[in-house]
Amino acid sequence: MKYDIIIAGGGTAGCACAYTAGKLGLKVLLIEKNSFLGGTMTSGLVTPAMNIGVKNKINNTFFETLMKKLHDIGGQITYPDGNIGWFNPELMKITLDDMMAESDVEVFFNTSIKEIVRDKHGIKGVILNNENTNYIDTIDNDNTQFKNKILSLYIETKYLVDGTGDAKIFENLNLEFLNKNNFDSKIFQPVNLRFIMSSVDIKSFSDWIMNLDSDRQVTTSYTIDGQIHLSTAYTWDKDKNWALAPVFQAGIEEELITDEDSNYFQIFTIPGMPDSIAFNCPRVVGDVNIFNKVDYSNALIEARKSILRLSKFLNKKFTGFKDAYISSIANSLGVRVSNRIKGRYVYTIDDLKSGKKFENPCLISDYPIDVHSTKDGESILEKQNIEYMLPIESLMSDKYENLFAIGRCISADFYAQAALRIIPACFSMGEGLAKYISKNLQ
Repeated sequence: MKYDIIIAGGGTAGCACAYTAGKLGLKVLLIEKNSFLGGTMTSGLVTPAMNIGVKNKINNTFFETLMKKLHDIGGQITYPDGNIGWFNPELMKITLDDMMAESDVEVFFNTSIKEIVRDKHGIKGVILNNENTNYIDTIDNDNTQFKNKILSLYIETKYLVDGTGDAKIFENLNLEFLNKNNFDSKIFQPVNLRFIMSSVDIKSFSDWIMNLDSDRQVTTSYTIDGQIHLSTAYTWDKDKNWALAPVFQAGIEEELITDEDSNYFQIFTIPGMPDSIAFNCPRVVGDVNIFNKVDYSNALIEARKSILRLSKFLNKKFTGFKDAYISSIANSLGVRVSNRIKGRYVYTIDDLKSGKKFENPCLISDYPIDVHSTKDGESILEKQNIEYMLPIESLMSDKYENLFAIGRCISADFYAQAALRIIPACFSMGEGLAKYISKNLQ
């Protein structure tokens, strides 16, 4: 089996790369460890996508096509602030399947890479894990009996792309990192675990929250495509006058929730789910070393306990939530930053703030530097008054010409990565890389 490009990881950046490469005529294999595509958008319930408002967008075709296809089946709306990225996570799975088929991308689900085959010239191919095997019927010499023979699957490729989010391919190859498996709470963002509640009386809740909160930057509500869509937020940071502060304080005093449960709270409605609300919380308080299986596992357990407490609190204290129930909990923690590769070019916060120009940009953005903290008043949301661009060289291995990384694990320093990790930026990385590879193969 031979491919022009193999992409490990069918998440945000990986899907954009695969679809674009397929549309450009490349033979593409997309390898995904889960039984569905979408990564954080589906497994992590990260909805909606944050908004990039730049005028000079590049490599935005995949994002626009995906959202149009979702809209056609009732799974997308455009919010009045211009954000097209409000989507339904379950319909996202179906739409991504269709898009990969449309672009002739071959997808292997429930699959991971065991070994990368290489020589001094670069990456030659991959060998899949032992559980990823082909079973074929073989005929005995007498042509009378059949038996199953297990074949190890070796696949050749011209290019290999690491879209795993944690740079697992680069780790397998023992390549250099900016922070490989080196946990430092000062340069890591807290994790969260998203969830959805259903059977919410959205109209009653909308009326209540809009009357309670006059800050239309924090709380908004509109009727779009016949469905009420809204958003609101609260944090325990004391530097803002949150309308929901007395409600959360009452919940703490009545021991419905803990103080830690209140550290971050953000909600959004979901297209095609008229009685459901998605929660961008709870945010896990304390240092969680995501490279440590015990820490990671304990964080999941504590977050699920927090979700239960929050749901009971909402039932009692939020108008419209009396009969609401937990209908979905994300399969994975929301990880904002993990391993970051040392690529051909290390993109810095100074590059971003200065709007440095590059010959081969893969994206242009204006999204703020967005650093979450569980410490009161220490979160950062720093908007830049310029557009900035990320060079393709920040996706390149500094050792192998045909190895790349896309998504949150790119070659960027901590603060620059904090602005580049969002869904639309990852889409552009994947699309831009596919175009770069296609050009090189011509």
